[in-house]
This record gives sequence, structure tokens and C-alpha cells, in this order.
Amino acid sequence: MGKPKPFESIAARYKISNESAKYFLGRVQKSFKTEKPPQQLIVDFIYTKKLKSLPEPHALAALMNESGLWVHALNVAPPPLINEPDEYFD
Repeated sequence: MGKPKPFESIAARYKISNESAKYFLGRVQKSFKTEKPPQQLIVDFIYTKKLKSLPEPHALAALMNESGLWVHALNVAPPPLINEPDEYFD
């Protein structure tokens, strides 16, 4: 058995599913306009920062950018999710 894949490392460390970890890494990559960072670089950065919980993907991309690790243009941050009551079922 070889080295775990980047998403497997994230899934194990933060106790999330492999699918959620893949989605998270993909969203971090999509936060950049053109040049996408390798997933292993993202994982290494998370481990270096010793983050106790996963930040929002765009926030992590911004941290990578601000630290000088991946200095490529970022896309605009997505709007925050709004949890509105579902009036259909009320």
C-alpha cells in the first residue's frame, strides 16, 4: 500500500467522507482563476498551518495566496450560503 491520496489524507484527518474531501480540494482549486494548485500542495499547506478544522475553500485559497505559496489570481469569493426557512413545508 502506497502513500495515501491527498483527499484520503484530508478525509482521515478531519473525519469527513472521501467524496467531501475531493469536493473540498476541487473547490480550493476552482478558487483560482487560471493556475490550479496541485492537491498535494493544498494538503501540505493545511498540515503546515495545523488547522483544527477545514476553512471555507475560498478562504483557504486566499490564505495560500497571501502567504506567497500560490500567487495566482483568485476568483471572486462565492456569496455566503443563506439558510432561509422553507415556507413550502410550513
